[in-house]
Amino acid sequence: MAHNSSAGRSNGAIALPERAPNRIAPDENVHVFWLNGMGCEGCSISFAGASNPAMEQFQWGTLPGIPKVILHHPMFSEHSGDAFTEPYRQAAAGRLGAPYIVVLDGSVPDDEALPSAEGYFSAMGAGGISSHTGSDRPDRVTEWLYRLAPGALATMAMGTCASWGGIPAAAGNITGSMSLMDFLGGNYRSSWNIPVINVPGCAPVGDNFTETLAGLLHWAAGIGPPPEFDELGRPAWQFGETVHRHCPKAGYYEEGVFAEAPGDNMCLVEIGCWGPVVQCNIVERGAVNHMGGCMVAGGACIGCTMPGFPDKYAPFHKPPPGSAISGGISKVYGGAIRRLRRMSMKTGNREPLWDNADEVPSAWAGAVGPRSGTDRFAAYFYKKLQYNGTVHHGNRYKKQPLPKSRDILTQKGIDHTQSVDVLRERSLPREEI
Repeated sequence: MAHNSSAGRSNGAIALPERAPNRIAPDENVHVFWLNGMGCEGCSISFAGASNPAMEQFQWGTLPGIPKVILHHPMFSEHSGDAFTEPYRQAAAGRLGAPYIVVLDGSVPDDEALPSAEGYFSAMGAGGISSHTGSDRPDRVTEWLYRLAPGALATMAMGTCASWGGIPAAAGNITGSMSLMDFLGGNYRSSWNIPVINVPGCAPVGDNFTETLAGLLHWAAGIGPPPEFDELGRPAWQFGETVHRHCPKAGYYEEGVFAEAPGDNMCLVEIGCWGPVVQCNIVERGAVNHMGGCMVAGGACIGCTMPGFPDKYAPFHKPPPGSAISGGISKVYGGAIRRLRRMSMKTGNREPLWDNADEVPSAWAGAVGPRSGTDRFAAYFYKKLQYNGTVHHGNRYKKQPLPKSRDILTQKGIDHTQSVDVLRERSLPREEI
């Protein structure tokens, strides 16, 4: 995990100070208050599936140097009702007596603009936040957010819906959904002077979130460097590269070989993959437990980590417009590159001994005998360039005598046209078999 704050300054991002403004004591607990907005709960499942570090390690306090985390989560907490929401109320009123982090899963609906105090799109608990009345009026998630965020150590957006609005904020929605940054505003700073931290993805890689949380707590405890974030509040070490740069199918793009249908093991750009322009580490990190991931599993990248998702990447089944130019150019020069590489591959698929003997002792294919004149010609000039200014091992090997034990079965008089006697069974000629 790279935490170089100087890189954060170079791209215009606000860099956290080398030392946290406060310090969490080793025996002090940190509360994490999880809120659910307009989402599918996939981000919570992703969090639960994280392995490095795992959700349980935070709660058990087994991560070296990281304070124990008390997780308040609507899905994973053992309490319910007033017993569950009471710590939220204490934090909102400034009576918690411990540092806390607010995490939003899902986008923020425009509840505060509704004409009636009774209306809401997303709520948690009932009875009032500032003063518990015992009534049945649901407490809007938006109210929880604007009351909890100012006093938080940090406020984190988990997933694309919370980070950028995502699918609930797509064209045609009636909820007025928005990102956490849009809701709190560009001037928002936590009590530790930290803007909103965004860990996008639909759903995000669980380890991306837990790793960011661990880095933040290391820094807050005074034993780690400040995590580096880009100009949009994303962990810079996770979202600084494009999907395409690490995609297992990227080499096909270079050689101008493209898939025509889902499932083809070739570059997926022409069936709707946006990988060359999408910032995401799903390929190298994997989806769950460092396994899988969209492109690894044969799926095209639809840009789910980007602020423009989904509207700017739809329709998902069509190739990006830019691929007509870049893909067309790739097909021209990639075809030539591919053929040149096949020639080098042919040479590399022969032992130096086979070149000396001018035969390949493989029974798997018939076309592995003496090299053609074209192959010899190409190999001659290729080796001239390869060994220019250094020892020419190809010429050295030509002086090697052929091993005397080569083709030992023929030397011993074994008749390969007969079947082998197995378990005392009668041997038959191959013609008879």
